[in-house]
Amino acid sequence: MTTHATRARREDAIGAPPQRPTLVPAERYYSPAFAALEVERMWPKAWQVACTIDHVFEPGDYFEYRCGPYSVLIVRGDDGELRAFQNVCRHRGNSLCAGSGSGLRELRCGYHGWTWDLRGALKRVPNRKGFGSLQVSEFPLIAASVDNWERLVFVNLDVNAMPLTDYLEAVPDDIAWCGLGDFRCYATMTIEVGANWKTIADGFSETYHIQTLHPELHRCVDDVYAPQAIWGHTGKSDQLYGVPSPHLKQPLSDEEVWDAYVATQGALMGVAEGTPFPSEERQPGQSVTDVIAERTRTFAAGRGVNLSWATTDQLMRLHQYNVFPNMTLLTNADHLTVITALPGPDPDHGEMVMMLWTRMPPGAPRSKPVDVRMTAGEADPGLVMTQDIAVLAGLQRGLHQPGFTHVVLSNEERRVINMHRNLERYLDLPTSDRMTGGEPA
Repeated sequence: MTTHATRARREDAIGAPPQRPTLVPAERYYSPAFAALEVERMWPKAWQVACTIDHVFEPGDYFEYRCGPYSVLIVRGDDGELRAFQNVCRHRGNSLCAGSGSGLRELRCGYHGWTWDLRGALKRVPNRKGFGSLQVSEFPLIAASVDNWERLVFVNLDVNAMPLTDYLEAVPDDIAWCGLGDFRCYATMTIEVGANWKTIADGFSETYHIQTLHPELHRCVDDVYAPQAIWGHTGKSDQLYGVPSPHLKQPLSDEEVWDAYVATQGALMGVAEGTPFPSEERQPGQSVTDVIAERTRTFAAGRGVNLSWATTDQLMRLHQYNVFPNMTLLTNADHLTVITALPGPDPDHGEMVMMLWTRMPPGAPRSKPVDVRMTAGEADPGLVMTQDIAVLAGLQRGLHQPGFTHVVLSNEERRVINMHRNLERYLDLPTSDRMTGGEPA
């Protein structure tokens, strides 16, 4: 019988080639006018992952999510309900909270003392008689939409937005087998980058760059038979790890594939770089992929996690989901990383936020993630991610060159194309400003 995994291996990352490449105007990545249009028409209308459930688990927990000029305050009420509000005092516009924390009992503006309860109702106005017939019921906090999928909390400034479950389309059902709810986020890294948010997001929306930017990774991942799907706001790609890329001209030994995997992904199986291939552990008929998967199960068992249910394919095939506008979710049976790309103070700067997770045994104690901020030069989130970050500033600089008018995209980069397709729809761009090419052959 042909399994889903077997079929997936025979579908390549390109799919049906187009008649012509897709051309995207380069100025989208640096134009202040285009960034202003995103702020006006897209960011206030799209669902965005803001934090984790563990940031706002207990009554009085709060988290401020910033995206460009926008600030959304996510609060766990004393009634246990999760709510989101625009982070603004209704008096003079001061921000009510910054960062994240616990033990909040009310929302009091630090400027003039206007105070709201955790449900957003105005409670107190100092020297209220000076305002005449001010009705507190007329000045609640301005609500935003909030919902969660598994342990990810999403917000949308549009209170009439489509439900999050509809926005995520096929993604939740497609990865339901993995049990994302068993993962716990232990840290978030916010990395300040000299690149537009789209430049950041593009790097996690295609596998075309692996063969050049990630030579070590190229020796232990199949970037050719990496099938993709596009659903609308969302898309995905699958890549099998523990095998050499079919692009390689010379065959690699099992020891060489093992060494490449250890150098790039060794932490996932608790193996230090330089650890030799454990040939004595190999059972008859086992591939190097099977050996890595078994090591991963053993590593998980050491922290009380039973992965006996997970096949080699479920442990070694990375599922990479993209959710418009700015989220990438990378997962397999024992790995989860969530990456978002946020606009910075100008179109040539942005933030890359990495949520780092680990699968925990049932009933494991909950803890708040540690949130850290750093520059691109300070960040070292592993060999592959560091390579991804290092290239961003040069990419952004190149986009400005006067002779470079368009980004040229192949069908292998169709998740990048899909992001731009959604962006054009949200911004309601005229035909003259839209992508061209990419027609089916």
